Amino acid sequence: MCSSRSIKSNCEEEQKKMPLSLQTPSCATLSASIQKGRWKMLAAGFSVTPPLPAVHFSPRRSIRASASSSPTPSSSSLGAGENNELDAVSAFSEIVPDTVVFDDFERFPPTAATVSSSLLLGICGLPDTVFRNAVDMALADSSCAGLETTESRLSCISNKAMVNVSGDLVKLVPGRVSTEVDARLAYDTNGIIRKVHDLLRLYNEIDVPHDRLLFKIPATWQGIEAARLLESEGIQTHITFVYSFAQAAAAAQAGASVIQIFVGRLRDWARNHSGDTEIETAIKSGEDPGLALVRRSYNYIHKYGYKSKLMAAAVRNKQDLFSLLGVDYVIAPLKVLQSLKDSPAIPDDEKYSFVRKLTPETATHYNFTNKELVKWDQLSMASAMGPASVELLSAGVEGYANQAKRVEELFGKIWPPPNV
Repeated sequence: MCSSRSIKSNCEEEQKKMPLSLQTPSCATLSASIQKGRWKMLAAGFSVTPPLPAVHFSPRRSIRASASSSPTPSSSSLGAGENNELDAVSAFSEIVPDTVVFDDFERFPPTAATVSSSLLLGICGLPDTVFRNAVDMALADSSCAGLETTESRLSCISNKAMVNVSGDLVKLVPGRVSTEVDARLAYDTNGIIRKVHDLLRLYNEIDVPHDRLLFKIPATWQGIEAARLLESEGIQTHITFVYSFAQAAAAAQAGASVIQIFVGRLRDWARNHSGDTEIETAIKSGEDPGLALVRRSYNYIHKYGYKSKLMAAAVRNKQDLFSLLGVDYVIAPLKVLQSLKDSPAIPDDEKYSFVRKLTPETATHYNFTNKELVKWDQLSMASAMGPASVELLSAGVEGYANQAKRVEELFGKIWPPPNV
């Protein structure tokens, strides 16, 4: 039912408006991938990959490590079976593929997943993905068809499609599945909460356990406040687009289950801009600004006993990954994972050492300033956010909002499906 022609025309129009770093694969690339029967998903967060029907999941084969079973901080010894660098680093942090292609699915099966507007667009462009039925069922749902306004009908279909796809993924990945909350609500606390409750009602209808779900919310103050209220109800949240310590600390205080920091994007911003005090302080001390933010946030979470798990995304190379060993999740691109897999794990390697860099024990000795230890509120967070976090957060929200709009426009063009 989904039309690749509709995707292409929509994509060409919208991509002109979107920042390059936030675009989904180009229309030409998407069309070529459709013709080959495969689609490359650029995931922002937990990786998402529609599996081939013949692929069978085995949690033992996934790239996964329990944070509670990580080696001691000073350990550089390699355990039995750690034959390559990927095995070695997986003993310290949970390594999740960032970009997964169907052809690479068996090599790097994801341990968790994100369902997003971008994923829905990709599913509609595939001729035979196992998730097409999940989207088609949403398009044909009578409860959506009966709604009076076009806006409510398309929103209903989008919600149903997200939940249906997520319900399929929950059966396939051993970890949690994160559902993207419409970024057009990023500055509306009540709107975010209503949307999450709407999605949860749909999850209840298909019997998806709440402990298998996360809800992905932008790190605006309104989003963080929504996370606080949702977490108080026992609903797990995933705060994304974190680019400053103020956002990370506020999200931790709110009790967010997962906090996602984009290491490489902060580095990119620093290469082309100036005037951000937090970034300049890190650079003056000889640190990469993205890695420094992960380190400070990790130490803050563990020193003060917050429950949040920290996710380092936009990791660009092996050195980034080795510098972050011990963080709960590392989202790594395939080229880095392949390099790790192809490299034997050599104890006391001159270039890379298999040592956990971030630990709860060392976090207790990290010193924070009085300004960093405030009870964060909307005013203090806004005042502490520098130009990098303001610009990158705004760009991220805009990119996600455009994706959600594109999905609804696509569904509007292909609804009603036959026999509805």
